[in-house]
Amino acid sequence: MTVYRIVQEAVTNVVRHASPTRCRVTVAADACEIRIDVVDEGPPVGRSRAGRELPGGHGLLGMRERAMMYGGGFEAGPRPEGGFAVSVRLPIDGERNA
Repeated sequence: MTVYRIVQEAVTNVVRHASPTRCRVTVAADACEIRIDVVDEGPPVGRSRAGRELPGGHGLLGMRERAMMYGGGFEAGPRPEGGFAVSVRLPIDGERNA
């Protein structure tokens, strides 16, 4: 359920802040961890992100708290080539990251 909610919130943020744009969601797992990556291309050329800004919520904070609750890692921010990325790592079997 945590993976679902993180992906849901990240995609909601893409729609709220960069739409219309393309977004790639990758969820992968191995014996050690679940990896979630959500990357968008940013708003279309000629339209700034500022034109679409909606009141701030708690999406990034909520994703970070969910990841940390399970001993995971969280990174989010603008990409050098444009757009925004969210990356979450969740350990399998409750193994905590140091």
